[in-house]
Amino acid sequence: MNHVVLTACLAEVKNLRYTPAGLPALDMVLEHESSLEQAGQTRQIKLVVRAIAFGAIAERIQQQPLGSNWQFTGFLASPRLGKNPVLHIQEFQPD
Repeated sequence: MNHVVLTACLAEVKNLRYTPAGLPALDMVLEHESSLEQAGQTRQIKLVVRAIAFGAIAERIQQQPLGSNWQFTGFLASPRLGKNPVLHIQEFQPD
């Protein structure tokens, strides 16, 4: 199963664009920081992930302020011409 839930802040949001089919699309960069236990040790996690949203979700995210924290739910997919996965956001809610 490919299901991701990530708490992150909106670090960068591109301009809203439209797919050839007329669907709103929004590219963004999310930043996450947390502490986790691994093998009995505390590990500091920092990551930056590219993300994309379509339709009404894209329009809602575009209205949120940069730096605001959210819980994003979606799935990972590789872009056609890229190697790094992109988080495809299907829902988001306040953290």
